[in-house]
Amino acid sequence: MSSDSGAPLRVLIVDDQALMRAGFRALLDAEDGIEVVGEAADGREGLELARLHTPDIALVDVQMPVMTGIEATRAIAADPLLSGVHVVILTNYGLDEYVFDALRAGAAGFLLKDTEPAELLHAVRVAARGDALLSPAITRRLIGEFVARPPDRTTAPGFETLTRREREVSALAARGLTNEEIAAHMVISPFTAKTHISRAMTKLGARDRAQLVVFAYESGLVTPRER
Repeated sequence: MSSDSGAPLRVLIVDDQALMRAGFRALLDAEDGIEVVGEAADGREGLELARLHTPDIALVDVQMPVMTGIEATRAIAADPLLSGVHVVILTNYGLDEYVFDALRAGAAGFLLKDTEPAELLHAVRVAARGDALLSPAITRRLIGEFVARPPDRTTAPGFETLTRREREVSALAARGLTNEEIAAHMVISPFTAKTHISRAMTKLGARDRAQLVVFAYESGLVTPRER
């Protein structure tokens, strides 16, 4: 449950490095309103614990034995019983192919392992709200690194059902604009902007805003040169 309900945010840590898990647990457990419900040393164990605890957030390392973080993310995203679990990918390498694959698989975003403690705590709360953990700056870097040379351009199922407004807000979100910036650009209220984005996500089957961004570029709704 999110902190909006008064219950603590429940976090699962999945990383094959015991020292890294211990560091994350110490930081999160010391924060009011956050509870670590489990630790796993590989993707398969992480998936099992996700099914057992249904946490709000799963902090998942990219490269692990037995089952990788991307495979675990894909399995979590495909399980209807885990629809409320937001996966945040942990990586040492910044924007690499693993990160983009993880976003495609259904991750809500990603964090570098050497991120500042305050940023990690903020990220956990942002992802738990269902917002994409992709700042405008990160989104632009992501576009520059990968979408400028996409693998195969495909159209997401449901794309043709988007209204003109829904396509417009999706394109603006893909350029890294916040709801407030989209609202100002379109001269609508932030609530209306959020509603359009939510409807677009529902039609496309996007778990969160991060996937909406991926779909927008892969479908050709926005192209890198339009940045």
